[in-house]
Amino acid sequence: MTSPALPGPLASIAALPQADLKSIFTTDPDRLSKLVLTQGPIRFDWSKTHLTDDLMAGFLKLVEEQGFAAQRDALFAGEAVNNTEGRAAEHPAERGEGNAQSVAQAKMLHARMRALIDAIEAGALGEIRHILHIGIGGSALGPDLIIDALDGEGIRYDVAIVSNVDGTALERALDSFDPKYTLIAVASKTFTTTETMLNAASAINWMVEAGVEDPYGRVIALTASPDRAIAWGVDETRILPFAESVGGRYSLWSSIGFPAALSLGWDAFESLLEGAAAMDRHFRLSAPEENAPLIAAFVDQYYTRVLGCQTRALFAYDERLKLLPSYLQQLEMESNGKSVKRDGTPVDGPTAPITWGGVGTDAQHAVFQLLHQGTILSPVEFIASIEPGHVLDPAHHRALLVNCFAQGAALMRGKENADDPARAYPGNRPSTTILVEDVTPEVVGALLSFYEHRTFANAVLMGINPFDQFGVELGKEIAKSIEMDGPTGFDPSTMALIDLALGGE
Repeated sequence: MTSPALPGPLASIAALPQADLKSIFTTDPDRLSKLVLTQGPIRFDWSKTHLTDDLMAGFLKLVEEQGFAAQRDALFAGEAVNNTEGRAAEHPAERGEGNAQSVAQAKMLHARMRALIDAIEAGALGEIRHILHIGIGGSALGPDLIIDALDGEGIRYDVAIVSNVDGTALERALDSFDPKYTLIAVASKTFTTTETMLNAASAINWMVEAGVEDPYGRVIALTASPDRAIAWGVDETRILPFAESVGGRYSLWSSIGFPAALSLGWDAFESLLEGAAAMDRHFRLSAPEENAPLIAAFVDQYYTRVLGCQTRALFAYDERLKLLPSYLQQLEMESNGKSVKRDGTPVDGPTAPITWGGVGTDAQHAVFQLLHQGTILSPVEFIASIEPGHVLDPAHHRALLVNCFAQGAALMRGKENADDPARAYPGNRPSTTILVEDVTPEVVGALLSFYEHRTFANAVLMGINPFDQFGVELGKEIAKSIEMDGPTGFDPSTMALIDLALGGE
């Protein structure tokens, strides 16, 4: 398949000579002052990437050509930036930044959520020890990440996040909970999601079999479709709505964040929102050359669209952020994994790379061989915290950080070995380092908001809509047709698999 020609500014950027990272600090001694940006408690360091003054100038031209400022303003104004579905994308309003009417509605819904949390803590639903949160996609990934990252804040309940329709996932969660003391949160924007509703029905049956009176009275519905939740059996007083204009993978700031707000406490959830709002303001008000999400998008555009890198690796050198790569896989690939532009014409060049990663230092002993000596170039992003998440011997955290910083230096520097090529490292391999002061609610909120806006900035620079996700629908439609009408009309391979695995049912 032949790639289409790149648009004007990117074609000009592609024609520029590529810098050599092994000598770039010598040729550009002011790199740190130009390519390190501190925003609140987060330090972004792009100095080990191939960005140069000439590349920055080219990308700033692309920003103007694509009308970035106007599209950013439209996002915060609550305009229908999701043009294929005719919707706004109002996740910033959940943090208090955006259209005034939408911000007011979000505050009202947050107040409703807080009132219900206060009632639960006061015993309105009986004694609660366990929270079973059922959702999928953004309805599960966001809460799972937040709770796992911040449980050191003093988590107050046992929490299980179940997303997979595989009954093993639900069974393992149920085996560790007592149904008499369990609260079930069902998170589904439409309240029709197949996997979520099947898991929810099984959880209700588990309660019924245990003799729990009024099991539906132990359900909290988190949805943009309250009427469907009521029809399913949830009382209106236990429904926490969120706006239709809040997309699933951007929804943890809404009532989807209920299990985090309940288990971590409202103060922690509010700090999460405040941290995200601070990054919203930075993104909305900062000039392009000082705008962290936009500069990060420049890096993404250079490696993916200009150099043709098909993957981007992310490694969290902090156990508290071990779920971040999975969270970003959905955010980035579901948002920008597109093949047409906003106007329906084919994209000019690659779009989102494959996002992957892991946690340091485990990943060093698993995948870093390819990163250092493999034939595939994959830009790397390191995330680390100055403060540790434990009170053990400080030697643990020192070793963690030393390894993180050493990996970035090694990727850039490389090592020659003419006598033994197997022990030679080419170097000149790019990395970004994001260093946070600590993994607190404020920092996590700012970090996730940064990634949301980076994803949006990439979309604007490519001319695509990051807020729809039609690509996930076809497989689900086919699965439903098999369930409803049986396996007919499929290819021989699919028919054979169905017959072998399901033919006896």
